[in-house]
Amino acid sequence: MRNILLMFALSLCAGSLPVSASAHGCIKGAVVGGVVGHLAGHHGVAGAAVGCALGHHRAKEKAAQAQAATQTRPTEPSAPTTRGPATGR
Repeated sequence: MRNILLMFALSLCAGSLPVSASAHGCIKGAVVGGVVGHLAGHHGVAGAAVGCALGHHRAKEKAAQAQAATQTRPTEPSAPTTRGPATGR
């Protein structure tokens, strides 16, 4: 009974902390990792944890590559401007 109360108190404290989590890639990786872990000797939970970490890492790398590609993309030259005063015709 004492252990249950301790775990409940710890979960209440941890649950009240502000967390900003990003699950990009985690869900897909956890599903695949869980299935592979289950098939490789009934280690589904460990496989899901590793799959989540790996999926999140790959999604983060993909986002960084996409951001780098948009920053290094050369801009097209603008249309030539007219020289001299505008006549308004």
